[in-house]
Amino acid sequence: MRLSDEQRQLIEARIRAAMDRLLSGDLPAGGKCDIKTLAAEAGISRNSLYTTYEHLKIEFEERKERLQTEGQITDPREAQIDRLKLAVERLKERLEEKDAELSQLRAFKTQAISAIAAQYDELERLRRQLSRPTKVTSLQTVQHERPHRTLLTSQPMRPFFELVAAL
Repeated sequence: MRLSDEQRQLIEARIRAAMDRLLSGDLPAGGKCDIKTLAAEAGISRNSLYTTYEHLKIEFEERKERLQTEGQITDPREAQIDRLKLAVERLKERLEEKDAELSQLRAFKTQAISAIAAQYDELERLRRQLSRPTKVTSLQTVQHERPHRTLLTSQPMRPFFELVAAL
């Protein structure tokens, strides 16, 4: 079927209007700034755009390329992709920082557990030393209002592993 000049001009006007909308960033939901979306927005087949209206297809691609080289991004999804890539890079940096911090905390924990173990061993040694029979006799203690308390008791301490488990 042959198109009249008037029909052809109307179709070209629809294509140019769709081209202007797409290049200004007014994209339909799920659409891109591409030939497929241009044809759909103009209400013609992609094949028609490639054959009958090839000059408009070329014009669209040239305008799109020119806008991109000028720094205007015609597809908001491309800008979103760029933002997301930047966000991913920032998250990777934060993750590396957190990994380094976690390594430092693990090293500190190991040192703290070692110090606690050494203190526990020392307390056990002192308790054993106190429990040995000696030739020293104890004096009778004078009764005070407050009972006298010692730091080292004859009561056994909780095992070391219970202390570590509490960390």
